Amino acid sequence: MVTGRAKTATAPPLRSMAQVMECHDCGQLHEVPPLQDGMRARCSRCGSTLEHYRAISLSHAYAYTWAGAICFAMANFLPFIKLEISGRAQVASLVTGIKALYDQGLWELAGVVAITMLVAPGLQILARLIVLGGLRLRRPPRWLPLLYRGSTVVGRWAMIEVYMLGLLVAYVKLIDLARVDLGPAVFAVVGLMLVTVATGSLLDDETIWANFARKGVAPSPPEVDPKRPTALCEACGLVSNLPESNHGHGAACPRCSAPLHQRKPNSITKTWALVLTATILYIPANLFPIMTVISLGRGQPDTIISGVIELADAGMWPLAVLVFFASILVPVLKLLGLTTLLITTQRGTLWRLQDRTVLYRIIEFVGRWSMIDIFMISILVALVQLGEIATIEPGIGAIAFASVVIITMIASESFDPRLMWDALERRTGKKGP
Repeated sequence: MVTGRAKTATAPPLRSMAQVMECHDCGQLHEVPPLQDGMRARCSRCGSTLEHYRAISLSHAYAYTWAGAICFAMANFLPFIKLEISGRAQVASLVTGIKALYDQGLWELAGVVAITMLVAPGLQILARLIVLGGLRLRRPPRWLPLLYRGSTVVGRWAMIEVYMLGLLVAYVKLIDLARVDLGPAVFAVVGLMLVTVATGSLLDDETIWANFARKGVAPSPPEVDPKRPTALCEACGLVSNLPESNHGHGAACPRCSAPLHQRKPNSITKTWALVLTATILYIPANLFPIMTVISLGRGQPDTIISGVIELADAGMWPLAVLVFFASILVPVLKLLGLTTLLITTQRGTLWRLQDRTVLYRIIEFVGRWSMIDIFMISILVALVQLGEIATIEPGIGAIAFASVVIITMIASESFDPRLMWDALERRTGKKGP
């Protein structure tokens, strides 16, 4: 590969060193010049963001993270939502829905909700507190970079913002049946969501790793020779030369020690297996009920599509469109999109490379939003447990649907979009746009 120069605006730089970067979407190497605070470096071939540089104050990020920790504690220990119907009341917390799913034998669903709403956000906040607090010390512990690597992986599964949409859908379904009062924990979750977004907008991976190097807990990035084989570290984003011995097999990142590969190993095979599995599971996810509403001894099962129709019949068209898009349209488009990417990549076609790269980015972004129905179910199951008056039981379709969402998210991560652009180099010899 040859190097190109990333597209940037001209302004007085705050970061003094130029750096070689590889586009994670198309594999193009770039020499990124010094950047000013807030500037973005974009790939000259496919337009992906190589880096969004932020000259952050670690003290500000540390304060935001503490605010998130306080909101997270309040969300877990304060009342979340209260339901009153026919003189009976039911109060639910964040943990209540997880426990209700587990008590009804759906431990798989309980585990998914627990990981995405409690475990992943909690571990991410804790890891950020330790990392940012450790960088304030004169001699930080040497395991901070490893902890930071782990926090970035865990953070991908934190779905607080999706949970809030699930709460909105559950609230709309309940307000016509009973009195629903939102507790202080709901506002704590809103605060946690806002603080998480603010902290994510402040933190820049390269700045954090530069602080690790400055504190002596991680080595400084080595110089890169573009004429030799290079690899992009999937863990820390560093571009480095592969060792000439053994063709680079068994190489490790010189900055974070993660395994290095020029391309994700067995990307096509793994993604095909995951896509086929998700396609099979999507059938029972739509045929079987995701929940059953039992009122006065009579049960009414609801599938995903019947839930959308119910919202539309109630006049909640915006919400019905939202649920239809997130729970029906998005999974189908993800499966079709991934299948298209796999077939065209295997055939080595050069058809609309940039558009296919954009399609991959969209698939990667929207996957988590299909969890709206799963979070809605966890809230409804926790609240509506009023004996003969009204009870909501989760259905087997919910497990299949949650599996589809999780598997397609993993499939989009296992696919390597750089393989699409490798065909351009193999067939035409072109390494630029």
